[in-house]
Amino acid sequence: MPIEWVPRLLAAPIRLCAVLLGPLAVAFAGSAHADDWMSVRGALEDVGHYYTAPLRWDGADWLAFGGTLAAVAAAHSFDARVRSDLATGPGALNGGQDKNSLRDALPVAAIVGGTWAYAGFLGDRDGYRETWGLIEAGVLSTATGELLALGVGRERPDATTSPNAWGKSGDSFPSVHVSAAFAVGTVFAESGNDEYRWVRRILGYGIAAGTGYLRMHENVHWLSDTVAGSALGIATARFVLNREEGKEPTAALSFQPTKDGWMIAYTKRFY
Repeated sequence: MPIEWVPRLLAAPIRLCAVLLGPLAVAFAGSAHADDWMSVRGALEDVGHYYTAPLRWDGADWLAFGGTLAAVAAAHSFDARVRSDLATGPGALNGGQDKNSLRDALPVAAIVGGTWAYAGFLGDRDGYRETWGLIEAGVLSTATGELLALGVGRERPDATTSPNAWGKSGDSFPSVHVSAAFAVGTVFAESGNDEYRWVRRILGYGIAAGTGYLRMHENVHWLSDTVAGSALGIATARFVLNREEGKEPTAALSFQPTKDGWMIAYTKRFY
């Protein structure tokens, strides 16, 4: 392993703990319900199931994966154009300095912290479980995104004007901020009862989409980075929302005859 990769390997868990786990660790440890839903064994089992999930994919899952690759490829063709529209001025190239990394992660941390605080105020056991789901989604998506970024090595748009600078020392693809935002935002949007579903979805998906826009507007990620990050986040959220054994299938691929041929439909639910 090249020596310059070591700081990046060490930085990933430090950033993750600071953003998601730091403010909540003491509170969770003191929760009366922590032992019920926050077991080390259960977390390790989830990690194993998460990273071996492709071994259990069905046709619909592989179809979704293929569609994701096509969407990323399509976005890549617009990378240079989007960068030229958003990145203006003498500061467009600053050597890859992500000055707003922590600020852009704060909305996601606010969702986690707000959910935990609300659960604590009401003494809601389900709220604690939901908070753990948010953290798990954020941790899994962030760790996976960091590993992919390390392997791909794409330069950020504030370090180069070429969208094809792969295999370098960069960490642009996928956007880890967007991955975590969509993972946490989707779990938040699709959890709980339906009484305030529209509010949850506006907040969850709105914060996730806003994070993606900010990362491009600040010229620290390409368009295709955010598309790949959102796909990773949504897939991680789907895993967290449906990890209980025995849950009914949440995706289906169907073919229906029409007057002029066939219609292909792919449906998916998150809760």
